[in-house]
Amino acid sequence: MSPRALVLLAGVAVVAFGLDQLSKYLVTTHIGLNESVPVLGEFLQLHYVTNSGAAFSLGTGFTWVYSIVAALVIVFIVWFSRRIRSLGWATMFGLVLGGAVGNVTDRLTRPPGFGVGHVVDFIQVYAFPAIFNVADIAVSSAMGLFLLLTLRNIRLDGTRDKSSAYATKLPAGEKSSAAPLHDHPAGD
Repeated sequence: MSPRALVLLAGVAVVAFGLDQLSKYLVTTHIGLNESVPVLGEFLQLHYVTNSGAAFSLGTGFTWVYSIVAALVIVFIVWFSRRIRSLGWATMFGLVLGGAVGNVTDRLTRPPGFGVGHVVDFIQVYAFPAIFNVADIAVSSAMGLFLLLTLRNIRLDGTRDKSSAYATKLPAGEKSSAAPLHDHPAGD
């Protein structure tokens, strides 16, 4: 277990959750439901809506399923976190955890009731087909970081998998001048 990675994961999750819940509080107390407030003209608006489904309002009749799936994701990340030593992976899992807790909090505490509450969405970008929130941004950012770490072959312990087909191969006898990929001190 890496205490630094664990602290980073928890810190990122708390910040993502806090920003999500604060922004939802501000929107629900200062903007009327289905009301729009321009931020950057038509390009970026705050448009307060509620969403009983998943992304793009898909599966609106399965809100309780999303609550269960999100709860399972949260439990998995908390259980799995002791294996993470890489600060990059800790950041990725922290973003997912904070976003999942943010949206599941809505599903558990908002109308119409426990487990089937509607998520508060309010960020509308011109020509983007969905309205979203800070928790969604955290999860989407985590997926981008996941792709980057995977493409760079970074393992959960912070080392690079050199056996991968995508790993950079050096000619025989040539040494790499790159710094090690460890982002934690030895012995963590």
